[in-house]
Amino acid sequence: MSANPFHAAPGFLLLEDGTLFLGRLHSPIETPNAAEVVFTTGMSGYQETFTDPSFRGQIVVMTSAMIGNYGVNSEDTESGRPQVAGVVVRELSAAHSNWRAEESLEAWLAKSKVPVLSEVDTRRLTRHLRTVGVLRGLIGAGVEPSATDREILAACPSMAGLDLASRVSTKEPYLWGDAKAPHHIVAIDYGIKRNILRMFEARGCRITVVPSTTPASEILARKPDGVFLSNGPGDPEAVTYAPDAIRTIAESGMPVFGICLGHQLLGITFGGHTVKLPYGHRGGNHPVKDLATGDVLITSQNHGFAVEGTEQGIPGAPDLQVTHLNLNDGTVEGLRHKRLPVFGVQYHPEAAPGPHDAVPHFDEFLAAMGAGASA
Repeated sequence: MSANPFHAAPGFLLLEDGTLFLGRLHSPIETPNAAEVVFTTGMSGYQETFTDPSFRGQIVVMTSAMIGNYGVNSEDTESGRPQVAGVVVRELSAAHSNWRAEESLEAWLAKSKVPVLSEVDTRRLTRHLRTVGVLRGLIGAGVEPSATDREILAACPSMAGLDLASRVSTKEPYLWGDAKAPHHIVAIDYGIKRNILRMFEARGCRITVVPSTTPASEILARKPDGVFLSNGPGDPEAVTYAPDAIRTIAESGMPVFGICLGHQLLGITFGGHTVKLPYGHRGGNHPVKDLATGDVLITSQNHGFAVEGTEQGIPGAPDLQVTHLNLNDGTVEGLRHKRLPVFGVQYHPEAAPGPHDAVPHFDEFLAAMGAGASA
């Protein structure tokens, strides 16, 4: 069991509206880093959450009271390193116990210089964010923000208008899965989670993962059976290079499947728009209604933007049909093209963490490719 040699010291979270939350800081801060502050309702899966590229550049508040009690391991990461800008918890477990654990959460985050603030009233903090909407914030040392801290926070850019997908995307194409697998998918990486790749691999697919800015001609030249549009962070309308490529791929007749940011980009590609939600959807307990069957799926979600629309359709996108709605706030959770083999969902059918109600979407994509379900 590895330990973090830094002893917890007084620390704080300062929000842009001036609200101050005091706590204990578990790693030294060389330069305070301001970021958007969001909360997630997941009861477990903190390692997957902190390594999800969709959380890039955000301070994540965990609503579950105790975090870290089962440690971390090298197998459950969703990317190569922690992506979060900071972590805020009520209680950071001083010990961990799990047969798969390799080190403590505290030490693991400290190695990546991710600040952790504990002993915070996360219930009050979450209620505040739900009331006023997500805010920019800064984790700092001590009990009172300095003038420099306040200047750093004031200079922090809003998430609206930020293209973070190009920052987290792979720089070079790579292959995932058995090179001899019978089905070939090209995945455009806007911030892809590894469990998506694992789900495709388990279904007899090899996946070529390409950078977010890859031209449509290069993707089609690889002769895939289908193209996948991944999840990712930031403002979808700032990913201005994506829609033209997606439209060219879709209009070639290629089956296309998008998750989260990929779903939002599909909406934009065919004439729709996205809106920033007051506090987003993050966690593993979001109810979604399948409009075709009436079934309700409990889903894993992580997004701060949504495709603008209602059950009746998506304004500006007559070729798109709304297939799923969020039962909490009525936002669009799924869409499908009326003529082309193209569909997307806002939630995460690969979970990690979360429920598995929506896993059949992977088989739906394979069926569109003519592959059928094989797992």
